[in-house]
Amino acid sequence: MYSLHLPQSRLLFFFLGLVVTFVFIRISVRMIRAGVRWWPGNITPGGTHIHHVVFGAVFLMLGGLVGLASPDEQYGLRAGAAALLGVGTALVLDEFALILHLRDVYWTKDGRLSVDAVFLAIGMTGLLLLGARPLGYEEFYGEGLALRVLVILVNLVFAIVALLKGKVWTGLLGLLVPVLPEIGALRLARPGSPWARWRYTEGSSKLRRAYRREARVRQPLIRAKIRVQEFISGRHDLEV
Repeated sequence: MYSLHLPQSRLLFFFLGLVVTFVFIRISVRMIRAGVRWWPGNITPGGTHIHHVVFGAVFLMLGGLVGLASPDEQYGLRAGAAALLGVGTALVLDEFALILHLRDVYWTKDGRLSVDAVFLAIGMTGLLLLGARPLGYEEFYGEGLALRVLVILVNLVFAIVALLKGKVWTGLLGLLVPVLPEIGALRLARPGSPWARWRYTEGSSKLRRAYRREARVRQPLIRAKIRVQEFISGRHDLEV
């Protein structure tokens, strides 16, 4: 039986709150979009549509305050606060695209960014639950401070390069998974990424190879990812 006393118990409750809330809210918005009569619709007091990111922000604040104010020995209360943080995180990230664009793009192609954000949060939290540690700091715990700092800095540099090359998943998940940042940093940048704009001149062999790789490998993977995501979250096919 999983004990609330374990250090990772709060992370588990955060993870459960995140996953369950994301699944629930996506079922809810799909039912609303389909016009199911018996399902509660949008909350629109006075004609103002209150997006669920608003409730997410409130839950994040409440979860954070309860977690900070709870005594260390109140394991159940702290676990509940962690679950509430997970609920708030799911509601906020599910409308991440709205926050970024400052307009309602929920069912458009831009709205897929929200699903990416939630999937990334679920992936990183899951890796932490499985024992991954940021930038591999724990692997060299007994080898001295200088070596630990060097390993962290090297991994961080590779992760930043991977992100600049347009490899968001590789760069961010690489903060928890060894070798991933190095792979992302050493491979070709994606066309249109900051690295490609800075380093690949127009018509260069590297840029042509990057476009070929994007069409041959990356785009089929992206289409497969979108099919999986939209099976869960619904189709993002509205035009702005």
